[in-house]
Amino acid sequence: MNPIHLITGQRKDLGGFEVARLLPQIGARNVGHVVFLDHMGPASFPAGAGIDVRPHPHIGLATLTFLFEGTITHRDSLGVVEDIRPGEVNWMTAGCGVVHSERTPAAPRASGSRLDGLQAWIALPLGHEEDPPAFEHHGRESIPRIERPGVALQLIAGSGYGEHSPVRFPGELCYLAGELADGARLVLEPEFAERAVYVVSGEVELDHQRLPAGQLAALPGGRKLTLAGRGPARIAILAGAPLDAPRHLWWNFVSSRRERIEQAKADWQAGRFPVVPGESEWIPLPER
Repeated sequence: MNPIHLITGQRKDLGGFEVARLLPQIGARNVGHVVFLDHMGPASFPAGAGIDVRPHPHIGLATLTFLFEGTITHRDSLGVVEDIRPGEVNWMTAGCGVVHSERTPAAPRASGSRLDGLQAWIALPLGHEEDPPAFEHHGRESIPRIERPGVALQLIAGSGYGEHSPVRFPGELCYLAGELADGARLVLEPEFAERAVYVVSGEVELDHQRLPAGQLAALPGGRKLTLAGRGPARIAILAGAPLDAPRHLWWNFVSSRRERIEQAKADWQAGRFPVVPGESEWIPLPER
């Protein structure tokens, strides 16, 4: 019987704002097509402060941003300007290339604010890596809810538990996030080959194994597992089919081909990516 593989996120201070890198890690490079997962915060910003992620490029992936607290303004090279708030979903398809920035809006920046959320990168299937870039915003009311006694989850992408999210992916994907009450139980069915549970806050028990906040549990396939709340907890669940081919990750680029990443590096260095309207800053290509 395959064991549950536990991963503790590598926390990095970005200057008053911590991010925990959960994927990729040694022993868990991905969960299905999810090749990157960050927990942003939780963070409290005083008046006048916030996040300022300057314009930067992506290829070969879709980014999914989901917040539990706070607001972020997304701007991209398609001309989209969209605020995301708790329970909403920003889904950006990078495809052949897109540039975007993420910043704290003016009002919460002026008054002080909190931020807590998840950002995932999902490798596009081989036939879609060079799709045209696109952006979707989905309000909280449009996201299906999975509700059981003591369980309140949103299906923020893909399909699961008989529901279908408006956030569609050209492959097999299930991504849920929400709350478990003390003693509440949720059965994780073995329908997906690859699965993981992340404990955002609180504590849960997975088949009698304790999982504290900040741990990602990569789960064995092929058997039913039971998740139970030990006190109130906030969780995320990822699941899907295995990657259709190995992926190379370098900085913000994902591709099945190393030469495509080299081309993207050269294009960003030479200023050949599209620009974000109204933005004059950018993040330089890293040296390593």
